[in-house]
Amino acid sequence: MKKLCMATAALASLLALGACQSGSKSSAPVSNSGKSASLRAMEQVAIAAHRCWFASKDPAFKPYRMANELNAFGGTPRFLLVPANNYGGLPLLVVQARGNSGRVEHFGPLTSEPLGARINADLHRWSSGSSDCGSAA
Repeated sequence: MKKLCMATAALASLLALGACQSGSKSSAPVSNSGKSASLRAMEQVAIAAHRCWFASKDPAFKPYRMANELNAFGGTPRFLLVPANNYGGLPLLVVQARGNSGRVEHFGPLTSEPLGARINADLHRWSSGSSDCGSAA
């Protein structure tokens, strides 16, 4: 039994060392941080959206909640705006980046509402590298 425990511990150590090997196995270009272009773009946009729309308590976004899905297993980092009173409800806005370009796209019913012009301007500004909140509509 003692030999079995020692063998299991040795095998676990070898597996742990193997998991530490550097190098990405995906074909997507990555930076030194190991993040894809789409994830880096979405992190920047999601942080700005949270700070400018929600943490600032902007009244225009009070009816909504942000559902962050940056670590989605499908490889499409995104966040959603959903009704504040129905977190599991259908998204009213989807903001995502796909592929290796890091290009941010958005769609959903909120884009055709009066708030849509502001959302478009904010997302364009943030995906271009600015973290400025701009002015409220």
